Amino acid sequence: MDLFELLPFKNEMAKLYHGLTDNATHTSEKPVFSELRVRRYDCPIDTVSDFIVDKIENWVGWNLKSQKTAVGGMKAIRAEVSSFVLLGMKIDVSFGLIEETDINGRKITTVNGKAHTNIDSKGDLGESRRMLRMILGALDFQFGRQSVNDTDYAYRSLNPISSNSAFQQLFDETKLEHRPSNPKPKAIEFKKSVKQEVQFTPSRQNGEPPAAASSQNGSPSEAAPATGNQAQQPSKPKITVISLKKNS
Repeated sequence: MDLFELLPFKNEMAKLYHGLTDNATHTSEKPVFSELRVRRYDCPIDTVSDFIVDKIENWVGWNLKSQKTAVGGMKAIRAEVSSFVLLGMKIDVSFGLIEETDINGRKITTVNGKAHTNIDSKGDLGESRRMLRMILGALDFQFGRQSVNDTDYAYRSLNPISSNSAFQQLFDETKLEHRPSNPKPKAIEFKKSVKQEVQFTPSRQNGEPPAAASSQNGSPSEAAPATGNQAQQPSKPKITVISLKKNS
């Protein structure tokens, strides 16, 4: 016998502990809290998914982000909830639904879910668990008479162990991020054109000697020697100073 079962308000104390230490929760076959167990209903997958989408679109504070069919035939539904307790903090709630046919040819829909609070602290006061429980409780109220328990599922399913593990792995690894149907176009970058310098050689006037030729690589060559035809510069005039001596 477990001594912890003798403690009063054991379930409430466990919820308080998880609310102060966790900001995410998910369903499982053997959860800590009974309201977070995996749901199975004796009805087609479209009936269950349409009910979940209808609740999300009509409840106050809930916003449907995406609805699509992932690889393996799983229907993925993602929603965003504003928490009043956490002063408007957003909580991401995701559901995965998969359909299988039992030994009698009837449809069984399995519902899995997880929720995560976008908060920096470790705990979210149990808001992620409460948001997930709202949808699961509504499903139980609507499809309670069509619920399939573990015993019936083990008898009716063709391979219950492999089906459970495969679906759980598929739901955990599926990316449920919302991607817009019309992504924003990428900006077009224009590169600046490179300016090329063009050198102009001035034309020579009549009577001027030709300019020095340039080498092939662009560096100027040595200046050509002056010829005899070129005019020589005039020399500076000489000035003679004559001083006059006075006779005594």
